[in-house]
Amino acid sequence: MYKIIGANQTEYGPITADQLRAWIAEGRVNAQTPVQAQGDTTWKPLSQFPEFASALPATPPPAPLGATIGDGGRAAALSQVNGPAISLIVAVSIGIALAVLGILMQLLGIGMASMSNFEGGQNAEAARMIQMFSGGLGIIIRVIGILVGIFIIYGGLKMRKLESHGLCVAASIIAMIPCLSPCCCIGLPIGIWALVILNKPEVKQYFS
Repeated sequence: MYKIIGANQTEYGPITADQLRAWIAEGRVNAQTPVQAQGDTTWKPLSQFPEFASALPATPPPAPLGATIGDGGRAAALSQVNGPAISLIVAVSIGIALAVLGILMQLLGIGMASMSNFEGGQNAEAARMIQMFSGGLGIIIRVIGILVGIFIIYGGLKMRKLESHGLCVAASIIAMIPCLSPCCCIGLPIGIWALVILNKPEVKQYFS
């Protein structure tokens, strides 16, 4: 006869060896389940009872030290997403820094000062374009770019942890849009790279 301690820390038994084998088959107990044999005072893992060795599912031997993990492993998936995720984060961070610098320059009037060199000359049309994007509209566009960049960085951080697959895909797609993404045209190849990795079955299956 035997007693066991279940996953809810509740003691069950006494039960027969046959009943315990049935519970093993049903998945109610495993090799780590604490078991106490009748007449014994100590609890031991089920795996230490030789009479139940044949009932326990076989476990693969540990990989030798230094062995590489197969393509289907979580570590391999983490390794594959690491490159595009870091590239997105770095590229967008640079874009955000430039956007912030542009806003500061506009607030300090540097942008308007440079625009004045075009006024009154043959570049009047260029002056009007610069005025349009150097005023409040330019600041709004840069602020939107910063917010979009923060979202892409968040997606990159999630990608490195294999979390929120849909969010990571959305961040990668947005990074590919030059007029929206703060990483400009460099976001296109990085976004494509990220999407290719994210859609690999051996990577996608490990996203939580």
